[in-house]
Amino acid sequence: MKDISEFDVDGRRVLVRADLNVPLEGDVITDDGRIRASVPTIEELARRGARVIVVAHLGRPKGKPNPDYSLAPVAKRLGELLGTDVAFATDVVGKSAQEVVEALQDGQVALLENLRFEPGEESKDDAERAGFAARLAALADLYVGDGFGAVHRKHASVYDVPALLPHAAGRLVLAEVEVLKRLTETTERPYAVVLGGAKVSDKLGVIGNLLTKVDRLLIGGGMAYTFLKAQGYEVGRSLLQEDQLDQVRGFLNEAAKRGVQLVLPVDVLAATEFAEDAEYEVVDATAIPADRQGLDIGPRTRELFANKLADARTVFWNGPMGVFEFEAFSGGTRAVAEALIGLEAFTVVGGGDSAAAVRRLGLPEDGFSHISTGGGASLEYLEGKTLPGLVALER
Repeated sequence: MKDISEFDVDGRRVLVRADLNVPLEGDVITDDGRIRASVPTIEELARRGARVIVVAHLGRPKGKPNPDYSLAPVAKRLGELLGTDVAFATDVVGKSAQEVVEALQDGQVALLENLRFEPGEESKDDAERAGFAARLAALADLYVGDGFGAVHRKHASVYDVPALLPHAAGRLVLAEVEVLKRLTETTERPYAVVLGGAKVSDKLGVIGNLLTKVDRLLIGGGMAYTFLKAQGYEVGRSLLQEDQLDQVRGFLNEAAKRGVQLVLPVDVLAATEFAEDAEYEVVDATAIPADRQGLDIGPRTRELFANKLADARTVFWNGPMGVFEFEAFSGGTRAVAEALIGLEAFTVVGGGDSAAAVRRLGLPEDGFSHISTGGGASLEYLEGKTLPGLVALER
């Protein structure tokens, strides 16, 4: 992949596909991590005299304008981080976008409205997608792919537009790919992976692939209960995917065959209901009462996981250990994060809820080697899948 230093951008219109898909409550951004991660590329291009046109998506508006998914609050926050006004177009390729782009001066930045307000962005129809891509590409002279969180999507702004313009990878995408190569090609051992989150089904491919590469696989979060049930234990009303039990038994057998340590919780916080103020007790993971549900790993598991990570030289963590949004059930996620912070190792937080948890719990982001901006993209790369957005930048 080319990088932006290979192009003379002075006075040229540069379309930057960023990932600004941040959580909103009304028009308040509750986590600006992805916006902050996009700043270095945008800032560098503007400093070099480019007329920077930023495009991104937000949520799932299903191909039509929806004020609940407007990028207007993002434009305001991006401007604050850049220390300059960011012009905002109220459409994507229409009159407002064209006027905003035409008014840009060298070194200025604009943000266009949510890409997903246009049906062509996510269309499965190649012709419809190509038509929208052509209109988007017509706004610019160069293309920079820097939205790592979207590179696993075959969308117009990610896959089709780079074919129409001279293109390069932004700083964020290059950094993310370098990290993923360290996790897959030049890994220092022992190599441990911590997986959490709600569903085993979301991580089937990555678990299968990682079992051929890692030394230890630690499983927490809601998905752990399907593993415990696969071993024949009672999990009460805990999150369970019955249809994945055979698949999980296969993982357990494969881990044993390959000599991979597959580490499961030994105790959990078993609550009476799924609520922030629910009553709970610490119980053995193999004896969860039938009328209770596990909402976090317990104290012995936190210690066990920390011990299993203590000598690791490479760690990848994706997925919380419990319902970290509830204070009472955030201790397991905090314990894993703090264990990683204390390591002399290459530690990667795999985006998504894990990255959100680090910020929500007030943990130092510089305590980790890398916090990814793309949970889904990272997992698909580790699964061994081809990512359309990276293919497009390599063409």
